[in-house]
Amino acid sequence: MVFSWFKSKPAKHFVPEGTIVYAIGDVHGRDDLLKELIEKIGEDIRDTGMDRKVIFVFLGDYVDRGMGSKSVIDLLLKWEEQAKKAKSKVKFHLLRGNHEEALLQFLDDPLFGEKWVTYGGAETLMSYGVQPPRLRTDEAAWIKASKQLGLAMSQDHLHFLQGLEPCLVLGDYIFVHAGLKPGKKLEMQQEQDMLWIRNEFIEDHRKFEKMVVHGHTPEREPFYDHRRIGLDTGAYITGVLTAARLVDDQVSFLQTGDVEPAHGVAPPA
Repeated sequence: MVFSWFKSKPAKHFVPEGTIVYAIGDVHGRDDLLKELIEKIGEDIRDTGMDRKVIFVFLGDYVDRGMGSKSVIDLLLKWEEQAKKAKSKVKFHLLRGNHEEALLQFLDDPLFGEKWVTYGGAETLMSYGVQPPRLRTDEAAWIKASKQLGLAMSQDHLHFLQGLEPCLVLGDYIFVHAGLKPGKKLEMQQEQDMLWIRNEFIEDHRKFEKMVVHGHTPEREPFYDHRRIGLDTGAYITGVLTAARLVDDQVSFLQTGDVEPAHGVAPPA
């Protein structure tokens, strides 16, 4: 596995003491890859033999593009409920992505479907058993499809979408879907940027108060430098779903497929 490193060694960043954090990139309806990655993470937890609190942070974009959007949400709800019932040391944090925002917008504004369908909305409709309109400009068909989706979607799924977190701070890290506005303090960041920002964040080189862990912008491999860790490896088309493993000040990556995890990764001096 080849990584892109910043040329000088960044300051160390720590997760809270006694925890091991797994941050998972954009799933986009690939329930098959999500199952595979969670199995790998389970094996990793067992192999470490660490008696630590396990924190899962999902970075958003569970729906659209892939054909298993409904199944992805089913899986996440199931795992979260199992962890609660078992009163285990496992904690789930589920962040909102721009695609979840788009799905909710379609439920409120059916005519938004004409735009939503261009970036994966049709696959989400089909996963709920709703036929997308044949013509993008058919307003009556979009109104019908929005109503059908609302009827097909369980209250659990609707509450899931409405209850997603915009961001999460753990130790020296901040987790968001897309990124942050350069030059702004964390407390001044806007949720719209957290969900949608791309080039302005990716191409800037200024550090934030926290190391930013994000998805949203697909890259051929997980990215890690002095200011950000990017985990969107285009799972819906590449078949590679990526997680970052954060423990103490160490960063490593696990991926679906025949890729061995790279433990204890750190940028060269």
